[in-house]
Amino acid sequence: MGRKNRRRPDEARDLGPTYASRTTETHPDGAWIVQRTTGAAATKPYRCPGCDQMIPPATPHVVAFRADDERDLENRRHWHTPCWAARDRRAPRAGR
Repeated sequence: MGRKNRRRPDEARDLGPTYASRTTETHPDGAWIVQRTTGAAATKPYRCPGCDQMIPPATPHVVAFRADDERDLENRRHWHTPCWAARDRRAPRAGR
């Protein structure tokens, strides 16, 4: 019979920083919290507000939200990485 390596309920476990890739960026429209997401962590499709195209699952991308809305998860937006990098140079597309 195999061993079962189970932790005792009272044994604490350090998970490390939850958002290791989270940074704060300052842009002309304010401060943004930006989190880089790996392809393995991206499990759903999202619509990029920069180009109005779909970000398929398993695609690395950027999750950004205003620094003053950190607790409001409804205002998070998922961007293609190049669209986030170019967002100061072009207007968002809202053709839907």
